Amino acid sequence: EIAKKYDITLSLGDGLRPGCLEDATDRSQIEELLTIGELRDRALKEGVQTIIEGPGHVPLNQVELNIKLQKEICKGAPFYVLGPLVTDIAMGYDHIASAIGGAIAGAAGADFLCYVTPSEHIRLPDIDDVKEGLIASKIAAHAADIAKGIPSAIEKDKLMAQYRKELDWEGQISLSFDPEKIKRLRAEVPPSYQEVCSMCGEFCAIKTVERALKNK
Repeated sequence: EIAKKYDITLSLGDGLRPGCLEDATDRSQIEELLTIGELRDRALKEGVQTIIEGPGHVPLNQVELNIKLQKEICKGAPFYVLGPLVTDIAMGYDHIASAIGGAIAGAAGADFLCYVTPSEHIRLPDIDDVKEGLIASKIAAHAADIAKGIPSAIEKDKLMAQYRKELDWEGQISLSFDPEKIKRLRAEVPPSYQEVCSMCGEFCAIKTVERALKNK
């Protein structure tokens, strides 16, 4: 009644979600998901919106299954996942393990990705941890959007390819997830020619092809 009165969306959490890969998609998790599905139905009947919380530790081969199970049991209700982390031994790099799972989950139909920081399972995150975690999660979400055929996501990557072909560094930097980092990396190891990068320098493949086509 309170949620309906104030138009509050309820987040239905899963207390029995797997805390490690060994617990993923076990009986307890699925039975709780069935209960959450019933709670979602009760809420919707009363005119209250819900979002469903998903698991945080799921092996790669079970990520899509978990998304499809939730969507079926909860009748398409919005689903958010805590990663999911696809390995338990990525301490210090859990944001990467999370982004891998998040990309698959997003492509399979997850609606919201909870970010994970590098300090997950170690300590409270600081501002740099939060930044790294958010960027990793944004990359996962963008990759999922591409897989789902979302035009705005696809166009960004097409534009990046064009900027790289044209050696347009300002354009590339503007499309990146962390422009300041790109500027810093270029400054740390400056290229011999400003229009290329220090990886290939004067032997830049793009410049070589450009010269070859001009001399053709």
